[in-house]
Amino acid sequence: MPVTPLPQLRAALPRHARLIGLDPGSKIIGIALSDVLLMLASPYAALPRGKLAPTAAEIRRIAEKEGAGGLVCGLPLGMDGSFGPAAQAAKDWAMAVSDTTGLPVALWDERLSSSAVNRMMIEADLSRAKRAKAVDAAAAAYMLQAALDATRG
Repeated sequence: MPVTPLPQLRAALPRHARLIGLDPGSKIIGIALSDVLLMLASPYAALPRGKLAPTAAEIRRIAEKEGAGGLVCGLPLGMDGSFGPAAQAAKDWAMAVSDTTGLPVALWDERLSSSAVNRMMIEADLSRAKRAKAVDAAAAAYMLQAALDATRG
């Protein structure tokens, strides 16, 4: 499935369908979920990054369980906004997940989302162990919230 611009993805969603935010790291995939009004993103889960088929099956299961109609995948652009190898890998992975799940996907700039979330967790005095367990899903929520805010009508 081709990548869909986020405003078009939002407009094409059925009424009360949610969006799933994905922050694909090298070891862990952070997952976030929007509310049915597409106003608020919340951390949902973190999956170990493995083979595409089981990962996509789990994302599809979450989509069916939670009523999600689309995916927003983090795009790690360079600090100068350039589209480098990491961004290409994330785009390819997002398109493969979209093809496998049958869900449309949009990409969203996720530069510094994990850093911002880590900083907030440090300021909240969370231990390193607690941060490690929560940062991936929280970074996905941070990215999805930015996408929702930027495309709100």
